[in-house]
Amino acid sequence: MAEGFMEKRVDPKYIANMASAQANIGAALWILGFIFAILGIVADTMNGSLGLTAMSWFLLAIVFHLAGLSYWLGWAVAVYFRGKGAKKEG
Repeated sequence: MAEGFMEKRVDPKYIANMASAQANIGAALWILGFIFAILGIVADTMNGSLGLTAMSWFLLAIVFHLAGLSYWLGWAVAVYFRGKGAKKEG
């Protein structure tokens, strides 16, 4: 019988194999967050807008940092499961 969508994603082996993908996505979101924060600072210094107002850039930066944080948490869980699996085998 084939595994369902959620059954595969709660398997510790599947989560452990996703560690590098979680870290890459988390890093990309954090970098975008920093870019948005810099754009917000530049827009605020110019007293103008760079397509969005300065506050909108700062809010985007916060959202992207929080989204990146969830992926970093997923990475930490994946590393934990990988370490737990290595301890069982060794």
